[in-house]
Amino acid sequence: MALYAELHRHLGGSVVPRVLWRYFQRSESDLVQRFADYEAFEEFYTRPRNTLDEYLELHTLVEKVQTTETLPYFIFRLMRGAYVFENLAYLELRYTPYLRTPEHLSQSERIELMQSIVEVVGKASQVGEYPIVTSQILCMHTRLPYEVNRAIVDLAAQMPQYVCGIDLAGGDNHYGVRMDEYIELYSYARSLGINTTGHLYETPDGCHPELLPYLMRIGHGIQIPLKHPELLAQVAKQGQCLEVCPTTYLKTGTLQNLHQLKVVFDRCFEAGVDIAICTDNAGLHNVRLPFEYETLLTHDIIGFRELQACQEAAFRHAFAWKHQQRPESILSNILRAGQPEQPERLELNVVR
Repeated sequence: MALYAELHRHLGGSVVPRVLWRYFQRSESDLVQRFADYEAFEEFYTRPRNTLDEYLELHTLVEKVQTTETLPYFIFRLMRGAYVFENLAYLELRYTPYLRTPEHLSQSERIELMQSIVEVVGKASQVGEYPIVTSQILCMHTRLPYEVNRAIVDLAAQMPQYVCGIDLAGGDNHYGVRMDEYIELYSYARSLGINTTGHLYETPDGCHPELLPYLMRIGHGIQIPLKHPELLAQVAKQGQCLEVCPTTYLKTGTLQNLHQLKVVFDRCFEAGVDIAICTDNAGLHNVRLPFEYETLLTHDIIGFRELQACQEAAFRHAFAWKHQQRPESILSNILRAGQPEQPERLELNVVR
């Protein structure tokens, strides 16, 4: 039995289209009236977009309905699917808590409410019957002012029981004029002992080497091996891991076909740079993490040895994984606690 660690999944893009559609129907949302039937909605929700910006607009559709009251509904179904259909043993959920607070409130009121959002997500993720080790990554955002992003960093430091790191979302092609601000925030986060990742080198316009020293992992990072392979030695020396999300690059128009990723994997393996295979927005893509591995394998982008290396890298670079213990002993205890009928010994393709 192969178990997986998922390091890059957005809460906003994690809701599969059928679950989202049923929610819209039950809440009598006006959105239902825009589509003739579920099939029309699914085609709209999952179809490829021309640009990353167009793709990210879909997040706003879900962010507005992921409130304090509804988050448990969505997260329970997320955890159930991740355990039953994906064999996830570890999951990091990332999102911007500020964007789950009521828009009509003042900025200070919304900042104050962020803590309750983190608590709701944290408690809802602890589902005894689906015992996945989970933690949250709080995302700063390019659409938010400095004061809000700083408050997100502070919140991550204040709630280590639920939060394992921070990120910067909103499209790496929008960092430019505020780069000094983001560097300051990441430096501040590192001074507080917060783990860091960030969307970087995802697009040709998102190549910002000045941010690299502040990141422990790199969200996507595919343009490093594709356009800037001279940086691979530095990335390897710093022990940074790329969070590669294959289907995303087809959905955003960043790549034209999956085979272009072969250069990414070949150059990273040659340079000693770790890659964790992730889904990014499993709901928007309507895919599961094991499918991403299988697709790369069947398209001859990676082989079985590289597949296992990526599985191991995901556990090794997981921010909230207990690295000092053997993974199989931890997972066996978790599985026995949640599923008594599970056999005591499992064959795991994770780091030894």
